[in-house]
Amino acid sequence: QVQLVESGGGLVQPGGSLRLSCAASGFTFSDYHMSWYRQAPGKEHGLVAHITNRGDNPNYADSVKGRFTISRDNVKNTVYLQMDSLKPDDTAVYYCKAEHWRWGTMWWGQGTQVTVSS
Repeated sequence: QVQLVESGGGLVQPGGSLRLSCAASGFTFSDYHMSWYRQAPGKEHGLVAHITNRGDNPNYADSVKGRFTISRDNVKNTVYLQMDSLKPDDTAVYYCKAEHWRWGTMWWGQGTQVTVSS
C-alpha cells in the first residue's frame, strides 16, 4: 500500500522556521522524483520545490528561493522541506508528491497545514 505521510506543520511567527517531512512507503522511493506543493485558501495549487530521484538539481518557486531547502534521504525514504524566514504568505496546506522518474506514475500525500501568523 502506497503511503506519503507529511508531518511538521503548525503555527509559527513571521521570521520563524519549520521543517516538513514526508515519509514514503509502499514503493521504491529512490525511483521517484519528489516535490512539495502548497495551496492557500482561494489560491491555486502551486509547486514549491522539486528534487530528482537521485537527490540532485533541486529547484524552487521564485517566491521561496533562498528561504526554503528541499532534501531527501533515500535510506529513510523521506523527503524534507526546511522553511526559514517564513512569511504570512507562506500560509497554506503543504503536500508532497512522488513521480516516477521514467513512467510518470504519481502519488500524493494528505497535506499538512502551515500557518504563519503573529
